[in-house]
Amino acid sequence: MLSNSFIFHKLSRRAVLKFLGVAVPGAILGYSRFSKPQPFIYQQDSLSLPSRLTQPKSVVIIGAGLAGLACAYQLSQRGFQVTLLEKSPNLGGKIASWTVQVGNETFKMEHGFHGFFPQYYNLNSIAQELSITNYFQSLKFYSVIFKDNIYRPENFYPSHSTFPWNIVDLWFWSSNRLQWGINLLKPSHWKVFKAITGVQIPKIFTIFDKISVTEWVKQGFPKGIYNLYFLPFTKATLNAPDILSTGELLQFFHFYFFGNPEGLAFSGTKDDMGTSLVQPFIKAIQKNGGQVVSEGIVNQIICNSEKIISLTYQQGNSQTGVPFWVERNDYLTNSHITYYGAGDRVFIVTSNHQEAISLTCTHQGCTVSRQTDGTFLCPCHGTLYDDQGKVFKGPAKQNLLHYKIVQQKETSIQLIGIPTLSSKEDKMLKADYYVMATDVPGIKQLWELVEEDINPKVTQQVVTLTTADPFAVGRFWFDQDFDWKYSDFTSISGYKLTDSITLYHHIQNQFIEWSKHTGGSVIELHAYSYKEKDFPNQESLLIAFEQELYEIVPELKRANCLNKELVNQKNFSGYPPNSYDNRPKTKTEIKNLYFAGDWVKMPFPCGLMERAVSSGLLAANEILNQEGLQRRILLTVAPSGLLKI
Repeated sequence: MLSNSFIFHKLSRRAVLKFLGVAVPGAILGYSRFSKPQPFIYQQDSLSLPSRLTQPKSVVIIGAGLAGLACAYQLSQRGFQVTLLEKSPNLGGKIASWTVQVGNETFKMEHGFHGFFPQYYNLNSIAQELSITNYFQSLKFYSVIFKDNIYRPENFYPSHSTFPWNIVDLWFWSSNRLQWGINLLKPSHWKVFKAITGVQIPKIFTIFDKISVTEWVKQGFPKGIYNLYFLPFTKATLNAPDILSTGELLQFFHFYFFGNPEGLAFSGTKDDMGTSLVQPFIKAIQKNGGQVVSEGIVNQIICNSEKIISLTYQQGNSQTGVPFWVERNDYLTNSHITYYGAGDRVFIVTSNHQEAISLTCTHQGCTVSRQTDGTFLCPCHGTLYDDQGKVFKGPAKQNLLHYKIVQQKETSIQLIGIPTLSSKEDKMLKADYYVMATDVPGIKQLWELVEEDINPKVTQQVVTLTTADPFAVGRFWFDQDFDWKYSDFTSISGYKLTDSITLYHHIQNQFIEWSKHTGGSVIELHAYSYKEKDFPNQESLLIAFEQELYEIVPELKRANCLNKELVNQKNFSGYPPNSYDNRPKTKTEIKNLYFAGDWVKMPFPCGLMERAVSSGLLAANEILNQEGLQRRILLTVAPSGLLKI
């Protein structure tokens, strides 16, 4: 008699296929155990078209994250005059790097570890074209561990098989296979199984976009499967289960597992992301004649007759004259002080209610905390500011920035930088095409700058975009190393804050060398999506990270912590229930405007970095198509699951 553990281990290959209803010979061959399925081609031109422009055309791309970089790279290759604008001094968006000081040495810090999966076909193809594949190294396998050992550790390896054989492989790998709890004779379990193996875009969203993952699980999800796989990987979307669309989760799982023939092992960069990926992108764009502008902040966009006419921007001035809105932070606000913003972009209103002070430390960007005596203290490196934001002591050299309150609503304020003698003049750009490739807060701010003729449909799509719960990264330097039997990047389940741990002194060259001559270790903890009410400020995040790190690696209690860095932002794209239909596409109602970013509605399965890159290439393809040029071939995993929902 079959147990409630996974049913397939008792069935032959033929019986499994018969059970699943796979009767078409082509389907059987395509999912053969011995023949690795190949990537699927999306949007291939049937005609042989020219690849490069024969007359000058220009494009302005706003945002130098992965989406903007991919779009700029592709269009600059084809002869377009590309101008890439980035508001930050650090290019790369969420894969940007910057310098931090640890003792007498400098290191590159990032927004958190990024894994490069084999099914990142479009990103990997660009890496091959840039000749940087040797900048990456395989992490060989991937572990998931559980607090208090409620489950045994899970390890994932390259598989080279798609459904159903990747499940068979997983069953053999898993030391928790008897706790999966799947019983396909139970109607609710059968419905779950059909849903996760029958993904079809957009049908999966028609059925499942209306319900959150938390609500869906309550309808009868196998407990073991959820705790072992779905909960850890749901958080890897950087969206919490209670506010994540089930449709989005199902396409995410299809891309990473059920429709993926590459397995779950992945690579990491040998150096920081800026060195390994961003700089090669930038060099290629510039080699092709493209202009890259950092600290370029757009302050006006002119639109007329459903067409962008021009934009203006300021460069190199953190106190820009561009107004922006910030929402009240009810988790920080009290009866005496009102706070606005979140993550590393928090403001406090002064007593006269005419100005706001930025709480972003001018040293390394941590958020300072207001002390009982009115001063401001940086939790990361100890800079102390007086009650007006002037540096009192510590490593910071510049005072906290002040902003003027322009307008005030019930739950938000509009701020503008106070003009200084160093304010920069506006620069104007006119182009044939425009691509907005920012994050969600960025596209919302840009849209407020559009003047004259604004398309109401696009406006409604933009204003309803949401951000996910904030994420946080804590990186720690210790004077001792420790034994670790799991993967160098490991997912962690069951802790209140921590979702993963990365041993940087095993992965990146700069930390490997430091560890060799010091005997120390560099560890990063990542919280993918935490609740602000639980961790309202950065001090509470650092305390929780340290406490949980000592639970995960008890040996470090005997070590000295030499340095700690914190990254804390609220700018990742949200995918809540009922958001799919209204999500903007790459091509907009405005004739020469295109969108790119992981918030854009995608026509094929993809996720995280691959989603960002693919959206940028889709935008480039739209422009290439408009000019009668050959579009780039885009690749993806199997576009639909084996079963039919």
